[in-house]
Amino acid sequence: MKKQIKWVCAVALFLTASAAVIVGGLCATKSPVLHDGTYTGTGEGRNGPITLSLTVAGGKLEGGEVLSEDESDFAKPAIQAIIDQAVKGNSVTGLDAVSGATLTSAGTMAALGQAFAKASGRAESASLTKKRLEDVSCDIVIVGAGGAGLTAATEAASHGASVIVLEKMGIAGGNTNASTGGLNASQTSVQDSRGIKDTNEQFYNDTMKGGYNLNDPALVRTLTEHSAQTVDWLMSIGADLSDVGKMAGSTNSRTHRPQGGGAIGAHLVPVLLKAAESAGADIRYRSTVTKILSANGSTAGVAVQTADGSYKVNAKAVILATGGFGANSGMVVQYKHDLEGFGTTNHKGATGDAFALVEPFNVALVDMEQIQTHPTVVPSNGVMITEAVRGNGAIMVNREGKRFGNEMATRDVMSADILAQTGKTAYLLFDQGVRESLKAIEDYAKQGLLIQAQTVSELAEKLNMPKDVLAQTVMSYNQAQASGTDPDFGRRGADMPRALETAPFYAVEVGPAVHHTMGGIKINSDAQVLTTSGNAVPGLFAAGEVTGGVHGGNRLGGNAISDITVFGKIAADSALLYISTVD
Repeated sequence: MKKQIKWVCAVALFLTASAAVIVGGLCATKSPVLHDGTYTGTGEGRNGPITLSLTVAGGKLEGGEVLSEDESDFAKPAIQAIIDQAVKGNSVTGLDAVSGATLTSAGTMAALGQAFAKASGRAESASLTKKRLEDVSCDIVIVGAGGAGLTAATEAASHGASVIVLEKMGIAGGNTNASTGGLNASQTSVQDSRGIKDTNEQFYNDTMKGGYNLNDPALVRTLTEHSAQTVDWLMSIGADLSDVGKMAGSTNSRTHRPQGGGAIGAHLVPVLLKAAESAGADIRYRSTVTKILSANGSTAGVAVQTADGSYKVNAKAVILATGGFGANSGMVVQYKHDLEGFGTTNHKGATGDAFALVEPFNVALVDMEQIQTHPTVVPSNGVMITEAVRGNGAIMVNREGKRFGNEMATRDVMSADILAQTGKTAYLLFDQGVRESLKAIEDYAKQGLLIQAQTVSELAEKLNMPKDVLAQTVMSYNQAQASGTDPDFGRRGADMPRALETAPFYAVEVGPAVHHTMGGIKINSDAQVLTTSGNAVPGLFAAGEVTGGVHGGNRLGGNAISDITVFGKIAADSALLYISTVD
């Protein structure tokens, strides 16, 4: 029970400040007296506010109702499940989160905490007094509290700069929250400790090849050559990057992730958020930037809109870390017509707001039409299955029970191959050995995504496939794995780490969805934003998916976390250098 209560209190890492105070206050108090009536509360889920009500009768919780939310179809039941826990236990402490719906669980718990506080007569003391909407000043203002923004905030604040981070959503993390694979890096201390031979040059070559050489070579050099020190820096602030795996397109194992192959995003966001706040960064949620201010040709801060009004943040430097536009279907189709009707793995806030903000500065954009689909997304709910599953030995089969391509091909190739199959989806197939090799698979199991059978024939029956065909497919793959040569599709021996022979056997239906926008604002290796004439905009920096040039025509799995952390840190260092010259 103590472990459960600690989890509830730790939810504050994902919440707004007021929600954290409510939950924290309740965690510290025992058995409050509840007053009869119906009380509402709101917390921040993955896609926006979750509002619910709690009804008290006879001094006890009688029931709860979801009033409004915008969570995924998979996550929706988690809200009511947590409400039911609270009602049954007559308390909002000691609640279990629903696996795979961490942010939804956190938002629900915050909403419950707020409603419970009202029911116990402590709503006023549990809430924060609203801040006056007044203009403020700081050294560096960062737009966006995703992985790139939090990295920049941690670096800048830890060097003594006053930093304000403005996030339009109600929680930190953005798309980084859902990242599963890991962080690609070469020549690292972790690789050395495991005897993994890798070089920055090979990392560079893999990234350029994966991007069809459309990448900006200077940015790729910067990414690869700074990757090892970034891993060390992240570990120094508490990140666990002790496990190293391989993703599609990588010659060597270089994808750094938590022990056991756990999802990187759910681990890294709380680490960065805690580090940024501990360093003194002021992170403000539900704060939408409407304009970048300028004075004498240089940036001078930003204008901010909140639900309570507007104000200005005057700053010596501005860092844009707003993410891409993968959730803006209009923009996606504008730049790539054949993606009309595609789903997306992106969080609701990935709408490309920054592109309008930089228009007055005549900023150059690059590779806007380069939009990546992720091949293994569950069609029914948009859950992305990390390609580390394939990297650890899974295969892909179509409805006819046959393999149809090299499972370790790049994401664009794999996506095209799947779309060419009957039904435009396919099945990811693996065994218990693969499942035990990758901790991330346990989340998929808990979400009920896995189709399970004791034999390959039984699995074929459940998938409505020819039994003999699927059995032959698996047998042929196991023979290829044993020989180290895949005569059918050219999968390398090193990319077939284990045979599929240990029951139970599993399958997940998957298909492509819009995943990453490789194009964006043009920057140089110092993360300075460039104009169409090639000049740096004084005081304006950018990092992460809002920028273009790093990934070219296709992003390799594991390179996004590298991108946001490497260039997030560089943007902060460049901003620090810049403000030292204007003081």
